Amino acid sequence: MRVIRAKLHGVRVTGADLHYHGSITLDPEYCTTAGLYPLEFVEIWNKNSGARITTYVIFGEAGSRCCILNGAAARTCQVGDELIIASQEDVQPAQLYDLKPTIVTFTPNNEIDQILHYEVYKSAARDFDFRIVDATATKSASVHNYANVDVRAIRADLKAKGLSDSDIEAFVSKYLTR
Repeated sequence: MRVIRAKLHGVRVTGADLHYHGSITLDPEYCTTAGLYPLEFVEIWNKNSGARITTYVIFGEAGSRCCILNGAAARTCQVGDELIIASQEDVQPAQLYDLKPTIVTFTPNNEIDQILHYEVYKSAARDFDFRIVDATATKSASVHNYANVDVRAIRADLKAKGLSDSDIEAFVSKYLTR
């Protein structure tokens, strides 16, 4: 079966070059963090337009925070569009236990926000269960058994309500980790 191997989630388009040979140019620091390789084929899903394309990765300038769609892919986006970029791997079900895909999330200015890992494990309820491990948490790792929590947004909401950083981390540790 085909599964996710690495993902950049919420990276924003910084450029589009219709006359380039083709591909997506990414900051190599993003790729190293997620485990994406030059010339690797990736799926790109544009959250703003709904466009879905396949192309390959090339590296831009390290530290540039670039995400540039080139060639025909340049027609699928606008600067500022939010993308999900995913690589895939073919595995047998038993290999799921060893696969720990890295998911990198981004702030609106393309800074790395969170580094997450998806994990499949055997639980008391089922042979193949799922959890998300937040590798950027203040503890060694926070484990979530739900896929749709946006810890960054929760932290921002708590900050807007006037909570201190230590109170926010205490809340996250108590209610969003296990």
